[in-house]
Formats: sequence, C-alpha cells, structure tokens
Amino acid sequence: MSDIEAQFSVLKQTADPTVTDAIAELIGKGEDHELNRINTLDFSSRRGLDEERVISAFLHASRLGLFDLTWNVLCPGCSGVLDAHDTLKSLRHEDYHCGLCACGYEPSVDEQVEVAFTVSPKVRKIAAHDPNTLPLWEYYKQVFWSSGIDLNRDTFSSLAEAVTLDALELPAGEKAVLSLQLPAQFIIAFEPVTHSAHFIDVQGEPTKERQQLALVYNKAHPPTGSITLRPGPLRLSLDNQAGVRTLPSVFIAGDALHEMLGKRRRFLTAKRMLSNQTFRDVFKADNLNIDQRLKITSLTFLFTDLKGSTALYERVGDLAAFDLVRAHFQALLGIISSEKGAVVKTIGDAVMATFVRPEHAIVAGLRMRAAMDELNVKRGRDDLVVKMGIHEGPCLAVMLNERQDYFGQTVNIAARVQGLSTSQAIHVTGPVIDAPAVAAILEKEAITPIQKQAALRGIADTVLVYEIP
Repeated sequence: MSDIEAQFSVLKQTADPTVTDAIAELIGKGEDHELNRINTLDFSSRRGLDEERVISAFLHASRLGLFDLTWNVLCPGCSGVLDAHDTLKSLRHEDYHCGLCACGYEPSVDEQVEVAFTVSPKVRKIAAHDPNTLPLWEYYKQVFWSSGIDLNRDTFSSLAEAVTLDALELPAGEKAVLSLQLPAQFIIAFEPVTHSAHFIDVQGEPTKERQQLALVYNKAHPPTGSITLRPGPLRLSLDNQAGVRTLPSVFIAGDALHEMLGKRRRFLTAKRMLSNQTFRDVFKADNLNIDQRLKITSLTFLFTDLKGSTALYERVGDLAAFDLVRAHFQALLGIISSEKGAVVKTIGDAVMATFVRPEHAIVAGLRMRAAMDELNVKRGRDDLVVKMGIHEGPCLAVMLNERQDYFGQTVNIAARVQGLSTSQAIHVTGPVIDAPAVAAILEKEAITPIQKQAALRGIADTVLVYEIP
C-alpha cells in the first residue's frame, strides 16, 4: 500500500466515507486549477454533499498531509488576496493594503479571511505550486483573486478582453514599452505580483501628441500613484526590478470590470472555521498566538447551565448524578456540532458555544430543550433542566488559558442573559430575535417570544430580552 493509499485509509476512519471518496476522485482526476485554493462550500454544492462533513473531511485530510491549509486575507472591494498565511498565528493586527482598490483594511475574520485548501506537492504536483510559471490570466484566477470570485469560464474571457487595454508577462530584470490608445475613462495600470498600481484619470480634449509614463516594479511595493492624461496615444515604459516575473496589466475601470469582480460566491471564512468543532479539536496547536486579537464583527454565543445540579447530586448520589451530567453533555455537544457550532469550553455543568449565525443557535437551543425532555421521560422525572441564553454581536478572538476563546461585551451579555433563565425557557436578545431566519423558525414552531426589560449584572443599562417559552 502506497503512502497516499494509507492516508486515505486513515481518512475514511475519521471522515465521512462518501466525502473521502469525492476527495480521492478530485485528487486523481481533477484539473490543476481545481486543486488550488479549493472552495469547500462550492465543492459541497457541486457534489451535493453536506458542508459540515466536507469541511471536517478536508481538515482531517490536511492534518494527514494531503492538503495545505491557507488563511488568505482578502480585499473586500476586489476580493484580491492581499496576503496568504499557512497558519492563523501569522495574521497581523495592522492594515493590509490593496493596490488595485487603493485602500487599506484591518482584517476582520468575518468575510475578509478565506480558508482554502491546496493539494500537497507530495500528493500531486500542480502548476500553482510554482505560480511564476502560470500564464497571466491563470495567475489572476488562481493566485491573485480568491475563491470568492465566480470566474465562470464562459463569461470570464469576454469580460477580461473588455476590461483590458493591454497586458504582458515581463521577466525579471527586463524592460518593455506598451503603445496604448487611451479612452476617456479611468484607467488602472496594475501589477498583481508586487500588488502595485498606478491610476490614470483620462479626461479633457483628445490629443494626437504621444504622452509618456514610466513605471518601475520592485520589491519595495511602491505606493499607489496617480496622473491625469488626455485621451489619445500613450507610451508606457515598464521596468521590472522586482527580481521575479511581473504581470503588468492595463485595465479600464468601468462597468465590465465591476461586473467581473462583482460575480461572487460563498467561501469558507475564518469566522466559520473558528466555530467549527473539528478545527477546534484537530488544530489546537495551530490556533492563535497569546498576544493576537482578531476582530469579529458578528458572532452568536450560546451559554447553557444545568439548573440545580448541587441539589441533584444530593438527591440521586454522586455516581447517578455523574452519569446524568455526562448524558446531558453528550446530548448538548452533539447538537452544537450538528448545528454548525463549536464548544468553546465547559465550566462545571455549563457550556459556552459559538455559532456563525443566530438561527443556528436558536435551532440548537430548541433541540437541546427537547433532548432534556427526552432524558427526563426516560428517567420518569422532570428535574433535568438546562438554562440557556443567546446573544449576537462583535467580539475579539483571543487565546486565554492556552485555549482559543472570545473576549468582549457581547460575551459578557450572553453569559448574563443565560443567568435570567430559571426554567427551560431560552432567553435571547434583540439582535437574535431581529434576524429574519430566527423569526421564521419561531413562527414555524408556533412560538411567541415574551418581551421584557432586564437588568444584567455588570451592565449599566437595562437590556431588552425575549423569553422563548
């Protein structure tokens, strides 16, 4: 048995066999570009597979060495990859700059950090493993742009032709001259390898006199520049001092470019990965550094606690109580994972979990309540009660006590909201109730939330909360 066959044999023991077979087929028969920066959500959709099982399988496959996992910082404007990291520890606090959009961005893990998988060169060698050999447009598609742009083959060629005045491959140390006819539009001379750009505002009366512009590419990533020229001929001189091949491209910043860059599709975000149970279990050592603070603009927290556990121990004895508490944890943790959530930590009889969206937390909460009812029916008692609170908002992903955790007022409020519960009623906040998908779930279940003002410990103002009876 070869090493790769052995790896797939192990993968089938830890991941869904159907997904494992689909991954094996992709590695064996997929085209080169399909194995670079794989968009797991698109892979799931095209093959009719469950997203969570696909993500889990690719994570296990990466741990086995079949794929390299990368965290790509994206420009929210053009979806260009501003930087690629092989570990979350490398993600910086400070701004990342996009030359094409001439903007700087503080990375948020919500939609600005893409998690993608590329086949390991030890498993199969593909062109993207040596990106400097890729043809110009393949470099744009496979290296510069993220998997969040839908570069449809049927439309990409015509759009690329419509937006491009000229483009070329310029070897290291060489010079070139482009003779262009400038239209009365906004022009961007962009180079994706060095992420440098020069903006040309073409306006005024047309001229027949040849205009001049010289650009130098180097490793210093020269700042974005701009110039105003008139419609007419331009002699564009290019000098590649970057030490690597560059790909100077002259784009018309018009409707066709916006159409090309506007074709988006869903991709696996760092936020979703941090709320994935498999990632938390398998990649513990590859998480954040102790001094990292990653901004998340929206995350949903669910806190649970077992009501009256001390009295339960006294009533049924430690051994029986331990078995009950363990059964309660097994039910809760299984539900959290199946509803696209992840357990951050357990404290005594309490659970702290995160979900990417409020509706996932609501469904998990309702299922947890039903699971406790089933346990009580089996026992012939009704004293196994889980109190729950759900809140959504901004936070920071941090490392606390050698564990990836979360910090901020959103976390505090979620924990305090859970403390309002005295029965199996779930308490949630306004941002959760206001989510359209949550309203649809409650309507389907014929549940009418009860609105009330609550004073939360440590929170100055009263908070509007809703009881889910």
